[in-house]
Amino acid sequence: MSLIKSISGIRGTIGGKVGDGLNPLDIVKFTTAYATLVRRTTTMDSKKIVVGRDARISGEMVKNLVCGTLMGMGFDVVNIGLASTPTTEIAVTMEGACGGIIITASHNPRHWNALKLLNEKGEFLNAEEGNEVIRIAESEDFEFADVDNIGKYREDNTYDQKHVDLVLGLDLVDVPAIKKAGFKVAFDSVNSVGGVILPKLLAALGVNDVTPLYAEPTGDFQHNPEPLEKNLSDIMTLMSKGGKDVAFVVDPDVDRLAFICEDGTMYGEEYTLVTVADYVLKHTPGNTVSNLSSTRALRDVTRKYGQQYNAAAVGEVNVVTKMKETNTVIGGEGNGGVIYPAAHYGRDALVGIALFLSHLAHEREKNAGLTVSQLRATYPEYHIAKNRIDLDASTDVDAILAKVKEMYSGQPDVEVNDIDGVKIDFKNMWVHLRKSNTEPIIRVYSEAATMAEADEIGKKIMDVVYSMK
Repeated sequence: MSLIKSISGIRGTIGGKVGDGLNPLDIVKFTTAYATLVRRTTTMDSKKIVVGRDARISGEMVKNLVCGTLMGMGFDVVNIGLASTPTTEIAVTMEGACGGIIITASHNPRHWNALKLLNEKGEFLNAEEGNEVIRIAESEDFEFADVDNIGKYREDNTYDQKHVDLVLGLDLVDVPAIKKAGFKVAFDSVNSVGGVILPKLLAALGVNDVTPLYAEPTGDFQHNPEPLEKNLSDIMTLMSKGGKDVAFVVDPDVDRLAFICEDGTMYGEEYTLVTVADYVLKHTPGNTVSNLSSTRALRDVTRKYGQQYNAAAVGEVNVVTKMKETNTVIGGEGNGGVIYPAAHYGRDALVGIALFLSHLAHEREKNAGLTVSQLRATYPEYHIAKNRIDLDASTDVDAILAKVKEMYSGQPDVEVNDIDGVKIDFKNMWVHLRKSNTEPIIRVYSEAATMAEADEIGKKIMDVVYSMK
């Protein structure tokens, strides 16, 4: 059993002993801690907190505990039911709520669940706030409402449509062009809430030929829910049979988006953001942001338009912070996360789908018959290798990373960034070393023009680290 407490929320496997899994007592404790933080920090007059959940088997149980606990803390609960993470984020601001909780373990397997915690802007808590929730929970510094101040409860099932309407209202979402293109699409929503909201979005965009796969929101995921090639053989096989323009793949809470080409090959999760950014920058000049472990292709595309690319530490809250600092028009993460400020500051697969289809429709107007794989070929070619260095629990990881930084700093044609671990930028490739917050390992990401080169430079730096142990 596992229970992981971090600034990004509380996640764990369902069951187990107290403190050793996401069980009812721990759910109540951390929900109470979050409500305590909100009570002390909110600037809103409202006492509302929005609750949404993905379709996990444990979701109903967790939802009941969360909603009851929030009411016991004196907050009015707005339960929006089965809802994506971006839908819940939007609901917080539309409701004028003072916070929100998304019950989802994102791409983790079916036996996991989690509490993702939002502030009054519908954005994830920052590091200071997340750490304070953990501190309050550990000290049990709670005070519950008396009987006259218990919160109220209501259900609101209108937010899927409100989310779709928000997407349709974006200036760069060209519904007439999408309708005219007559796209034939498929999607895999891995038996979660994407199966509820994606058909609504696609219908509203004028896409009439839609083939769903694993769309029923049972929570009994038919494959590992992380949208990586090794988990997507069924949708890739479906596409390889021909007759479709593109397939969309989302994770259980619909904040990550991957494409499958018309021939059944992967478009590349890293290139979701790159492609959407190309379209946005073509129409609205501005800067871009992604995290340090994302592909260099975004930098290249951004510079093509004469704009500035900036890198942020890994984590959505860090990316959003950097975006707000740098007049960013489009940003996100290389794991298929598109953050478009014109909509809201959160990863949103619906926004990504609508912008991608608008882009593809426009490109087809210029080049009739353009396929998705041909569109992908227009972008710089990079490949990312992912490795790890296993260490003893007693190893001083920070000292090792400091030595690596010192070793490569000052070398010609090499840039070193230490805002999140150590990233070594060579002329034609890079390596990023990040310390894990939960286990004694260093994650090693490396990128180059070919996978062989990416793996080679990554292992070269790994050998340097091993020599320091």
